[in-house]
Amino acid sequence: MPDIPFGFSLPGAQPPDPSDPQQMQQFMAQLQQMFAAPGSGPVNWDLARQVAASQLSATGDPAVNMLERHQVEEALRLADLWLDPITALPSGIHKAVAWNRNEWIYNTLEVWKKLCEPIAGRMVGAMGDLVPEEARAQLGPMQSMVATLGGALFGGQLGQAFGQLAAEVLSAGDIGLPLGPAGTAALVPANIKVYGSGLELPEDQVRLYVALREAAHQRLFGHVPWLRAHVLSAVETYANGITVNREAIEDAMSRVDPSDPESMQQMALEGIFTPEDTPQQKASLARLETALALVEGWVGHVVDAAAADRLPSVAALGEAFRRRRAAGGPAEQTFAALVGLELRPRRLREAGALWASVAEHRGIAGRDALWDHPDLLPTDEDFTNPESFAQSSSDWDISELDNLGEGPTEK
Repeated sequence: MPDIPFGFSLPGAQPPDPSDPQQMQQFMAQLQQMFAAPGSGPVNWDLARQVAASQLSATGDPAVNMLERHQVEEALRLADLWLDPITALPSGIHKAVAWNRNEWIYNTLEVWKKLCEPIAGRMVGAMGDLVPEEARAQLGPMQSMVATLGGALFGGQLGQAFGQLAAEVLSAGDIGLPLGPAGTAALVPANIKVYGSGLELPEDQVRLYVALREAAHQRLFGHVPWLRAHVLSAVETYANGITVNREAIEDAMSRVDPSDPESMQQMALEGIFTPEDTPQQKASLARLETALALVEGWVGHVVDAAAADRLPSVAALGEAFRRRRAAGGPAEQTFAALVGLELRPRRLREAGALWASVAEHRGIAGRDALWDHPDLLPTDEDFTNPESFAQSSSDWDISELDNLGEGPTEK
């Protein structure tokens, strides 16, 4: 008997045996617990955490030992030293930690809530709309169960996606978003070990390269006060333009047999969300992709510069990470299919070349001064001609920021 209502894709989950009173009593207690859960939003986050934890329990979540903690702390300390002469932004690390996979989920969940709930809310609302008008009046208070069921469905599916993501991510900032607590640099040793073995490169070099990327992310988001809100609002704006495919929801719901809890396992929400093909949505997508590319391009540029003469495998690691970020891992693709949101910087190479060109013309301080205000940053069009942007920006007087105002305030 599964530990989670409806047995969301748990290995070996079986529906209760109607002839077994104990199994049926346990199953009904689980249903009651699920529907009695506080309705704090369109996603049952308690269920999402349970599903993710159960999935990680089945696939494995190695504990972080003392040696790994020491290795992570030393790698992040060394990474910060290497970055000091490469960027004008000071260290943003206040705390260096090693997380297991469950800790990654726990420490990033608050940001995921902010990003996923608007999308989930539209799905739950669409599920309620599928109930005929006359039936809604008859349902009365029972209608709230539709929203509860929708929150459970989305929570279960998100839990699976988080469980998969947690088994792949290498650090807190691995997918380009500021997911973890501010000032906390975190690596996931178990995933770094697996990733490094796939590259056939020394684990200590892979760990140090990941630490460099994490430390660079912390500098950028720690000392560019408007950037966190800018990136997250770009994600939110794009997500707000995603529409719900009601036919896909109706088709998914038609596959559920209320008398067969196992049928819930077969329900997939992929394809329910589709981006609107409107000028506004295309503009928000371009803004999101540009923001992600600028962040990731800067990180890759400064990391490769910092490791150039120190890390023997820097060229291979840099190329591997660019390909990894451009393509996205299997779990990232699952997440994109689930919520209709891709978090990949499509123009990563162009962004890296642009930052390198700016550094050549403006120097390190001039390059990093462009982060002083969003209006100073390159646009999507600048990616096609980085040399032209670098040359024109070298003539700018950064003191002109006064004319731009104080920039956006962080939410």
